[in-house]
Amino acid sequence: MMCVRVATTKDMQEIAALIGRSYSILMQSAYAQDVLARALPAMTRANPDLVASGTFYVAEDAGSLVGCGGWTFAPPGGGTIIDGLVHARHFAVEPERSGTGIGRAIFERVSNDACAAGAVRIQALSSLNAEPFYKRMGLDRLDLIPVAMGAGVEFPVVLMEGPLFLS
Repeated sequence: MMCVRVATTKDMQEIAALIGRSYSILMQSAYAQDVLARALPAMTRANPDLVASGTFYVAEDAGSLVGCGGWTFAPPGGGTIIDGLVHARHFAVEPERSGTGIGRAIFERVSNDACAAGAVRIQALSSLNAEPFYKRMGLDRLDLIPVAMGAGVEFPVVLMEGPLFLS
């Protein structure tokens, strides 16, 4: 039986491995191989501060991590905190389990906990392939923006936003 729990720093290696598997496989259909090869090393590192924040979660099934994701009031990379707005962070699922409800379960936990902390809206910097997932979670596309991923690498992402809900 799958459960969603708060991540701990003991999960760091498994989270990084999960994100690496997920992004490298699931993003292949949406991005050119040379772009992925240059962007993935920066994208697949688990963020120690995020993992230790208490607002980052892992989904476990039969003792294995099968998904992760979380939220913060601060936008990715820093910036202005807007009252009532949170940011979805580092969502990933095991590629062979994509579409089975793991991402939804994590998003519901994010939504419930963020609402309890006073948030009413959520933004996501979605990869092109994840846009349909966030759309199903109630977020709408605001813009397509390039995100700098190191020396000369611009990674197109979809800025999405929508209301939070209690499940």
